[in-house]
Amino acid sequence: MTTLYNDPAKFADDMLAGFVDAHDDLVRAVPGGVVRAPRPRKGKVAVVVGGGSGHYPAFCGVVGPGFADGAVVGNVFTSPSTRQAVTVARAADAGGGVLLTYGNYAGDVMNFGLAEQRLNDAGIPARTVLVTDDVASASADEEGKRRGIAGDFAVFKIASAAAEEGLDLDGVADAATRANAATRSLGVAFDGCTMPGADEPLFTVPDGKVALGLGIHGEPGISEHESMTADELARLLVDGVLAERPAGAGTRVTAILNGLGRTKYEELFIVWKAVAALLRDEGLDVAAPEVGELVTSLDMAGCSLTLVFLDDDLERWWSAPALSPAYTKAPAAGWEVSEGERAAAIDPAELDPMAGIEPAGEQGRRTTGRILAALEAVGDVLHDHEDELGRIDAVAGDGDHGRGMVKGIDACLRTARAAAEKDAGPADALRIAGDAWATEAGGTSGVLWGAALAAFGARLPGDHRCETADLAAAAEAALDAVRNLGKAQVGDKTLVDALVPFVDSLKEAAGSSSDSASGVAWRRAAEAATTAARQTADLTPKLGRARPLADKSVGTPDAGATSLGMVVTAAADAAWPDD
Repeated sequence: MTTLYNDPAKFADDMLAGFVDAHDDLVRAVPGGVVRAPRPRKGKVAVVVGGGSGHYPAFCGVVGPGFADGAVVGNVFTSPSTRQAVTVARAADAGGGVLLTYGNYAGDVMNFGLAEQRLNDAGIPARTVLVTDDVASASADEEGKRRGIAGDFAVFKIASAAAEEGLDLDGVADAATRANAATRSLGVAFDGCTMPGADEPLFTVPDGKVALGLGIHGEPGISEHESMTADELARLLVDGVLAERPAGAGTRVTAILNGLGRTKYEELFIVWKAVAALLRDEGLDVAAPEVGELVTSLDMAGCSLTLVFLDDDLERWWSAPALSPAYTKAPAAGWEVSEGERAAAIDPAELDPMAGIEPAGEQGRRTTGRILAALEAVGDVLHDHEDELGRIDAVAGDGDHGRGMVKGIDACLRTARAAAEKDAGPADALRIAGDAWATEAGGTSGVLWGAALAAFGARLPGDHRCETADLAAAAEAALDAVRNLGKAQVGDKTLVDALVPFVDSLKEAAGSSSDSASGVAWRRAAEAATTAARQTADLTPKLGRARPLADKSVGTPDAGATSLGMVVTAAADAAWPDD
């Protein structure tokens, strides 16, 4: 159990503050994460890694010379936001462009993908490489759907060494892509992990069993097996990884036997003894293996095996020196820097969400008032149902949906109130409120809700009363934003399953409803969304973290669809109390 914390909601913030204080010779805090304190040479490609916290040494622990230039750090098991990724990348940039690399999880893909676009739009060349090493999470013909687990570490290290060597952005991206294509991992859990503040683990493993194919965000395994000896476990892991050996791979490999947070190093070395022998028996020559905790999952008991099939370049980059808070590879000499070369601070004015707000007219302020009343009601409902949403999400996910929605609406409300005090119109109010939701909540739901709110607000009128047709157009814009980011369709078991009938109902009502009936139309649409959300219990997920555990999800509604039904229902009475 995770026992040491103050406010569970601030666990990642408190952790990061302590980490930076302990390692201020190597890292500097910036909003959203950390960057190298000693600045790299001008023109060097910056390698920025990231994801949710709870995985130390990944991600902040690998920032330093020879390794990453920056790390974006989200809440526990939750993707950092787009704004956080952009801020860290800008602070890390040394003039050679930025490579963003991270595990293949829906929230990370959305948030870092948007960050890549924003960096390029701002004139900072940026590229992305996803890590997809987990052989248990998708079949060989769907490698692009695989998760990133401990293979993250190998891809990050190789890409960072290539950047240190002086390759340009295309070259560094190619090195990371080659590393990912050569990397395969498989993990096993003996017991689940417990989120800060939670009384129960995210999943449990039955007595006498082990769970094969776990994820690093508290996802349970794909299958269960009888408990086994260390030698038997080594055989299970080696056979599983070698069955996915890349086509044309040679006999030179490196290996990572990774502990997940609660498995003792002594136990890992016993397993490694057997793994090393099995690899030699298979005719493989192992170079510079690593045994220890490199990509953890809070206090999960378990381990994973990663193999990287090397060529000359990959081996050179893997073996190159590095100096970071959690990982050092000698020789580390020659990285001394002079005073004054520390990372530059971020100008707080650049992060002010209220900058550029133009006061709205009377009708725009009234619409913003309705929005604020609706958000207040939504906040009450989400706080009341936080635990319920977490339980639904934990069936086949990581159980953080309720907490993420609460963090999102709280940040959204704070910002919306401040915007209303500045007489913001609906577009400005929901743009900055949505950005606050995305930044604070992170993850898949955070970026989707942030984009949806901004798109919704952009279509609301600021110069006349909001009619049902305006609501329908705004809701359709929100749906388009969600679909463009998440690529989900009806039937994939996501919030889209509830959002589509909501939009369709509003559009149907738009042709005949007057403004006095807008509340009636919205309520009917909310009923359609809530009904559709309940019906997602019959579906199997096709996207996101729940996809590898699709069978376990059947019988339970989708958490995102459920919360969407709650949100639009709560908004009705507050925004249209007289309709």
